[in-house]
Amino acid sequence: MRIVLCYPVEARHLASIQSVWPEAEIIDAGQERIAGELPEADIYCGHAKVSVPWDETVSRGRLRWIQSSAAGLDHCLVPSVVASDITVTSASGVLAKQVADQTLALLLGVLRNLPTFFHAQQKHEFIRRPTRDLHGARVGIIGLGGNGRRLARVLKAFDATIYATDWFPEHAPPFVDEVLPADAVDELISRVDILILAAPLTEHTRHMIDARRLKLLPPDGVLVNVARGPLVVERDLVEVLTSGHLWGAGLDVTEEEPLPTDSPLWDVPNVIITPHVGGQRKSRIDDMTELFCENLRRYRVGKPLINLVDKRLGFPEPGAILDQA
Repeated sequence: MRIVLCYPVEARHLASIQSVWPEAEIIDAGQERIAGELPEADIYCGHAKVSVPWDETVSRGRLRWIQSSAAGLDHCLVPSVVASDITVTSASGVLAKQVADQTLALLLGVLRNLPTFFHAQQKHEFIRRPTRDLHGARVGIIGLGGNGRRLARVLKAFDATIYATDWFPEHAPPFVDEVLPADAVDELISRVDILILAAPLTEHTRHMIDARRLKLLPPDGVLVNVARGPLVVERDLVEVLTSGHLWGAGLDVTEEEPLPTDSPLWDVPNVIITPHVGGQRKSRIDDMTELFCENLRRYRVGKPLINLVDKRLGFPEPGAILDQA
């Protein structure tokens, strides 16, 4: 059994994995060696941020299971993997608490007009400006996976009315006021003040938020994207923001990363941009290794895996998700 890793493990993480399967060969490939090691893996855990030979790996026929170290699966759900019998599990829920922290930082920063106050601070200006409230707001969340569910629970503490869209609306958690079907995006947007994107990047979600949908938000609406940049048509977002239709936006992800230095987004007032740090947490690698080890134990004895992905949809079904809500 050859287990290939591509996430930033330390010696203690390797020891934990080895203790679950003492006879296995554990390869810490990292980003530098993953392209060469992946075709010879029986089990792969990680998130390759470099080009890897997925088609060659699938045709080689050795890889049996992919454990993604990210919640999003656009890095590995290529057509050949989807069509294969390779099992895929995600890190859904592992990053949920820190993503909720990042969302609140972006959302409150935009609502309380912090970009304006930061600029005023640099000029030594002590001048009051308008602000907005989160308490009592109508919040829409697209995607109720691990991140979306945690966000809904946290935001409910602000007495917000929480609406969401999801592929499985019948599995609505009690802290969401109403869950609409996945294709009811227009209805959701037209009912909220704040729109939060927490959906995976799939053929259904790519560029789902365009100028038409942005204009369904009220004139003082707010967009926060902590999912994947390509969910939004970025040029449309710039146009709608500069027209004054939206109050502002908080973006932890952008259509191209790193965001080009000449992108007009940098200069749009009341936009907060962070460099895809929503998943950062001191214990992130510990948490990821804990999930992988638990799934490795289950894999060895044939028990159902946590975060088992429906490869056609691109994410786990609700009953399989590691629930950190």
